[in-house]
Amino acid sequence: MVERPRDEAGRARNPRPRDRLGRPLPLGSIGVPRIPDDLNLPPQQTLTFAQQLLDDGLAFNAHEVLEAAWKNGPFAERMLWQGLAQYAVGLTHIQRGNPKGARTLLTRAVTRLGSYEPGDSGAPEDQPNAHTPYGIDRMGLIAHAHTLLDALDAGTPIAPEDLRPRLRA
Repeated sequence: MVERPRDEAGRARNPRPRDRLGRPLPLGSIGVPRIPDDLNLPPQQTLTFAQQLLDDGLAFNAHEVLEAAWKNGPFAERMLWQGLAQYAVGLTHIQRGNPKGARTLLTRAVTRLGSYEPGDSGAPEDQPNAHTPYGIDRMGLIAHAHTLLDALDAGTPIAPEDLRPRLRA
């Protein structure tokens, strides 16, 4: 059994480079820049960074940024950030040509995003994302995920530009 590198807290770390879709490359290969394991950004910076990565077609890296927010953020927001991270992994599976994985992760993302019930965000009650913090377009992302799921079920090709959703309204 190969011993994996670990950080000071004992968490396993994978130093292997990765390709644009997050797949491990052989040691010594040149991959895309990695997201630091200790990334801890404020929510607005997290969303800006994740959006930039999505716009560049790097859904796996966007997932890592959103996962860091899920793990480092307040407990009350974990379901929201977890849903966003799973959404990005669903996009990654589409990019990798794995429709089954995409369906699984997009369905989980829809469930988490749909179940998220934050406190008052200060937005007017008649706005669809009134209770979603940081301007996250929760309802738009859910609708977009359903569109992707329908395309996956129908076997319809999904264009790269359809894998660059807007995280904020």
